[in-house]
Amino acid sequence: MRTRPRRPHLLVAALAATASLLAACGDDSEPDAEETPSLTPSTSPVASDTPGASDEPEGDLSVVAYYVGDTPRSSALYGEPHDRVGSDDPLRLLLDGPLDPDYRTLMPTGSIEPDFSFDGIDADGTFGVELTDASWTERPAGMSRREARLAVQQIVWTLNSVRGAAAADPSARTGARVDFFLDGEEVSYLGVPSGVRAAAELDVLASVNVTAPADGAEVDDTLTATGMASSFEATVPWEVQDAAGSVVLEGFATAEGWIERLYPWSAEVDVSSLPAGNYTFVARTDDPSGGEGGGPTEDTKRISVR
Repeated sequence: MRTRPRRPHLLVAALAATASLLAACGDDSEPDAEETPSLTPSTSPVASDTPGASDEPEGDLSVVAYYVGDTPRSSALYGEPHDRVGSDDPLRLLLDGPLDPDYRTLMPTGSIEPDFSFDGIDADGTFGVELTDASWTERPAGMSRREARLAVQQIVWTLNSVRGAAAADPSARTGARVDFFLDGEEVSYLGVPSGVRAAAELDVLASVNVTAPADGAEVDDTLTATGMASSFEATVPWEVQDAAGSVVLEGFATAEGWIERLYPWSAEVDVSSLPAGNYTFVARTDDPSGGEGGGPTEDTKRISVR
């Protein structure tokens, strides 16, 4: 059983200092290792603008906080980008809950310390998360195993997005492990053993995710929508609905791929013809089955046209 001294604050300098090590990392050779995450902050990382540089990050972080939402088949994780986040706030975002009312967090309030540490181990790295007391080592009554797993994956994917921000080269963003501790001794969290890596994208992430605009955004003539998707033939249909739910604009984006994982997509939406008011932007997966199997997965964002 591994132990370590408690380190209550994020070692921000270590993020950038390990960027050059991240670039040298190869595939994980452990037989039960899971797939490396690819959804990273949609905004510029807090690092040097020079590719490959490892200057110490200054100021705040860009973080993708992962929350739980419903899909036609099961619950899954949706990424919600946050800019200008303090170095001790990534886990606090998960505990406080999302901006988007369609999302939720499965992490019990008060179960973990919001501060965390980043340590280099075998040039691959790990995050250390401290539990508040021993009761959280077991799965609470009423929480399913899948819910416990998703709660842990919320942490893993969110902290990996922080690590990704330290690497100027996107190919250097590898999946770090998350260990859980109580008073310096390694423990389980919600019944999930310590030493967790990011699960495969198609196992835990929703198959479409809108990363911009943010929920509640105000837009003028043009709406720039971005996100991630794994959709049939890389087609990501979108639409704008008015307050009554009627479709007033529609189109589609083409993602960069569609089978093995989630791929980036973007769309420029001309909203200049719409009267000022409140609308909803909807992106979904293409559904050639015509609704069999529950229908398409979608993500929505409320917007205001000025």
